Amino acid sequence: MTDDESKSPSEDKSQPDVKIYSLSTCSHCKSAKKFLGECTIKYEFVDVDLLEGDERKAIIEDVKKFNPRCSFPTVIIGDKVIVGYKEKEIKEALGLE
Repeated sequence: MTDDESKSPSEDKSQPDVKIYSLSTCSHCKSAKKFLGECTIKYEFVDVDLLEGDERKAIIEDVKKFNPRCSFPTVIIGDKVIVGYKEKEIKEALGLE
């Protein structure tokens, strides 16, 4: 049995990895997180403004690789990058449309 076969159905790869780079005070960021939660999509997020020092600098450099303007939210779904809270684009990237 391979590692892929031993995973439970909830861990299958039908859903791409989802990551949000956000700011804790940003209403668009909060809306993006809320929307994904309502769609029962598992996602990781980083509130960049709550980080400090080298960790913050490193994350900002990561964000700039996806979004050179470093604006928020920056939503990464698989290999697709969505800048801003764009519900229709997020749904399409997740295959919900």
